[in-house]
Amino acid sequence: MAGPLEGINVLSFCRALSGPFATMILGDMGAEIIKIESPEGDSSRYSGKLIEGVSGYFLSINRGKKSITFDLKNERAKKLIYGLIETTDVLVENFRPGVMARLGFGYETVKEINSRLIYASLSGFGQTGPYSQKPAYDMVAQAIGGVISITGSEEPGSPPVRVGYSIGDMAAGMFAAAGILAALIERGKSNRGQWVDVSMVDGQVALCENAIVRYTTTGEIPRPQGSRHPLFTPFQVYNTQDKPIVVIAMSEKLWGNFCRAAGKEEWLADERYNPRDRRLKNYRQFDSEMTALMKSRSYEDWVNLFEAHEVMYAPVNDIANVTKDPQVIAREMIIELEHPKAGKHRIANTPIKFSRTPSKIDKAAPELGADTYDILSNRLGLKDSEIDELKETRVI
Repeated sequence: MAGPLEGINVLSFCRALSGPFATMILGDMGAEIIKIESPEGDSSRYSGKLIEGVSGYFLSINRGKKSITFDLKNERAKKLIYGLIETTDVLVENFRPGVMARLGFGYETVKEINSRLIYASLSGFGQTGPYSQKPAYDMVAQAIGGVISITGSEEPGSPPVRVGYSIGDMAAGMFAAAGILAALIERGKSNRGQWVDVSMVDGQVALCENAIVRYTTTGEIPRPQGSRHPLFTPFQVYNTQDKPIVVIAMSEKLWGNFCRAAGKEEWLADERYNPRDRRLKNYRQFDSEMTALMKSRSYEDWVNLFEAHEVMYAPVNDIANVTKDPQVIAREMIIELEHPKAGKHRIANTPIKFSRTPSKIDKAAPELGADTYDILSNRLGLKDSEIDELKETRVI
């Protein structure tokens, strides 16, 4: 591993997705991530499709990390973890509020061990508020945070739709990573750590910023609109004769380019469709004509016309095509790693590129407890015989 966070070490008490995604981001940028697991391991080790008994889901979000196992309720194990905390920069956990305190690793306890520690907690509803003790999963966060209410078909009677990936968990992970980095920068000035509190629901509310301000300024409640944009048109997916395509005309210049490419110059003089606000006001009529127009040619025909007239468009790639897309390949966004059991597997790379301190992911997800001896030896100075004894007595 390499990257701008090289030298920063992180203790992760995380399982499932939100916390592991946050620590994955930090690890991708060079931080050392020590994943503390129970003897049974993170439940995501056994989730989804297994490759030689190894979860592909686990492989993706735990790449490059180290694994050590502890019985968190064992007093000797707690003392060893306290020893690790003494020299740790960041601790990340995603238990329900109060669990870490009951285990003996709450913020008020560990800050006495290491006053410079950045302590990040990810949870469904945050550390405060009337819902703080409720359990939450991705879909709960999407639902309460408003995302599901604006996602899906605009056809009357169509049910709201969950976003196709776990944006509740992953947004919390991204916000947590950003908060941790900000806290590390502030620590450089104050020499003091602090507690970073991130809620999955808060993250969804933050991502609904446009929908929220539309409601608070107009009083109109945003509803699902399919693939179209509420403020621009055309700006959505259309079906051609053979496959879908995205067409976007956010500016009057792009609108003109589209009309000329489509042989619809008369639309530029049509008062129903100019300027943009009128296209939106008359969307039903415009969409009917656009839908028929786009179905009149094949995808390739439209691509050739759009390229010639500088129209903004995009293919609707399935995931197989994403992994083969020349831009994705050029940006090295799909990388190959090798795991002792699962063998070679391809995963998504980090999207953050650095000119001077480039990140390099070169280590697969760890097997359960694979780094226990290395961590206890190098970080705490224990001898192999001492570690053997801890293992025999099930402390680790």
